[in-house]
Amino acid sequence: MHKRITRSFLIAASLAGGLLSQSALAADKVVYQLDWLPGGDKSPVYLGVQEGFFADEGLEVRIARGRGSTDAITKIATGQADIGSADIGSLMAAKAQDGSLPVKAVYSIFNRAPHAFFTLETSGIRKVTDIEGKKVATSPFTSSNAFLPLVMKDNGLEEDAVQLTKADPGALGPMLMNGGTDAIIAWVTNIALFDNQAKTTGNKLVVLPWPDAGLELYSSSVVAAEKFLSERPDVARRFMRAYDKSLKLTHDDPTKAAEALHTMVPEVDVDVAVAQIGDSMKLIVNDVSERDGLGALTEERVALTWSRVAQAEKLAGDALDPETVIDRTLLEAL
Repeated sequence: MHKRITRSFLIAASLAGGLLSQSALAADKVVYQLDWLPGGDKSPVYLGVQEGFFADEGLEVRIARGRGSTDAITKIATGQADIGSADIGSLMAAKAQDGSLPVKAVYSIFNRAPHAFFTLETSGIRKVTDIEGKKVATSPFTSSNAFLPLVMKDNGLEEDAVQLTKADPGALGPMLMNGGTDAIIAWVTNIALFDNQAKTTGNKLVVLPWPDAGLELYSSSVVAAEKFLSERPDVARRFMRAYDKSLKLTHDDPTKAAEALHTMVPEVDVDVAVAQIGDSMKLIVNDVSERDGLGALTEERVALTWSRVAQAEKLAGDALDPETVIDRTLLEAL
C-alpha cells in the first residue's frame, strides 16, 4: 500500500513538474531594445524582470543595449526587437522621411526634454547665451544634437556660435574635467555621474537644462514595432501593464530599482543609479504628468513636439501628421 501511494505521488509530482515546465516554455518572449547603455533611467525594465512583474504576465523579457535612438528605432523596425525606448523626436523625423517606417510611440517616458549643457563653475558659463564662442563636446549618437541649433536660435545665437566636437560618450566627462572642452552636451539623467567626476577633480558642476532655455517637448518614449502591436496585441498589453507597474515602483523605491539594475548589470553602481533615478523622475513625474497622466501622449503636446522637431530638422510642418506616429491602444488598456 505504502509503495502504491509513493508511486502515485511520484507520478503526480512528475506530471506537475511537466506542467510547470510547459508553462515556463510557454512564456511569451519579448525583446526590449534600449536606446543607450544601462543606467538609472533604464532601471524600470530591469526592476520588472527582477520583481517578476513580466513573469507574472507570462512574459520572458530580454533586454538589449543600444547606441542611440536611431539605432533603437532601426532594430525595432527591422524585427531585431519588439519594443523599446527611443526619443520620439527621432521617430518623428525618421517617419517624416519614410512614411512606411513600421514603428509607433505607445507611452511617454520623459514628458520633458532631458538635454542640457554641462560645464564647470570655473568656465564662467552661467546661462545658455554664455556658451557663445566656447568649445562644446557631444556624443555623435545622442538625440540632443538635433535640438542644439534650435536651442541656439531660441536664445539669439547663430548655429555656428560654438566650436562643436564629437567624441565617444565615455570621453565627455574626462574632457570636461581636464579642460579639453568648456562644456559638454548630455542628459540630465547623468547629473550624478558628472557631479561625482567634478568633485573628484576638485571642480563644481554647473547644469543648464534646455527646457529652461525654451525647449518644451516629449522626449524618451516606449516605441514598438507595428508588427508586434498588430500580431501580438495581448502580449503588448501585458508587457505595458508590467512596465507601468515597474515605473511606478521605481518612483516609489529608487533603491530597490537600482539594486535590481545592479543585479543584472554589476558594473552599474547602486548609489549612482539611485541618483540617476532621482534626476530621471523629474522628467517623468511632474506638472505635465499630474495634468495628463503618467505615460500620456496628448494630441496637443504631440503636435508641439512635432513643431519643434520639424524646426530642428529643417523639415516642412506638413511633412508629417504627428498623430500617425502614435498608438494609444496600450495606454487605454492600462
